[in-house]
Amino acid sequence: MPLKPKPLRVQHAYEQVSTEIEAQILSATLKPGDRLPGEVEMASMFNVNRSTVREGIRRLESEGFVRRISPRKMVVSIPRMAELSSRQTRALSMLDVSFNELWNVAIATEPLAAELAAKNADAEDVAALDEIHRALVAAEGQGQATVEIDTAFHSRVAAASKNRVLQLAREPIGFLLYSGVDLLIPKLPQAMPRQLIAHHHIIEAIRTKDPETARIWMARHIDDFKRGYIHAGLSLDEPIAGAANRLAELRQTP
Repeated sequence: MPLKPKPLRVQHAYEQVSTEIEAQILSATLKPGDRLPGEVEMASMFNVNRSTVREGIRRLESEGFVRRISPRKMVVSIPRMAELSSRQTRALSMLDVSFNELWNVAIATEPLAAELAAKNADAEDVAALDEIHRALVAAEGQGQATVEIDTAFHSRVAAASKNRVLQLAREPIGFLLYSGVDLLIPKLPQAMPRQLIAHHHIIEAIRTKDPETARIWMARHIDDFKRGYIHAGLSLDEPIAGAANRLAELRQTP
């Protein structure tokens, strides 16, 4: 097969600096707490100017790989969950993943999160879930608010699982999977009542330490979401970005 022409993107020098430092952090050559050299020294190491180093460091700082302990001192840090999740979300979006790809993972991770939450949740977790549920009831009819609250519900269930790997794995998937659902709600009047029922049963199972019931109801809840997607006439194999555009078109349909 002949080589196909493709425009190449020249990487900026500051991106090369941040990429190299990030690679050393991920390979554990640099460890959390390790002090980074000063900007002048790093500029000499990478054969770039100081402003290039500063921009590369700023990028790493925004993504949680380094933190400032004084105006001139930086150390390696562990990215927070939200920062890692944001990076994964961007990566999944760039790969044009489909609803089906996301859902096939969610149907495994969300019920698992509910099961582990029923085993490990404490009183604070249950109180937070109760508060989120009350907010969801109050937000009925407010599409975007409903989606945000539902997303918070799933994130809190995962947090109650006390499994950080699971939290990190499911967060970007959930964010992409549930994006745009506010546009589906007007087309599916039965969706909100079914959602409230599912959330109620999941919370009660977590409250009463019933892992099996928590898993069953979460699986039903995620399966329900897929049926709604199909009912709206959306393709399960279409890239999620394309589906979002289709969802926007639904808003214009009487």
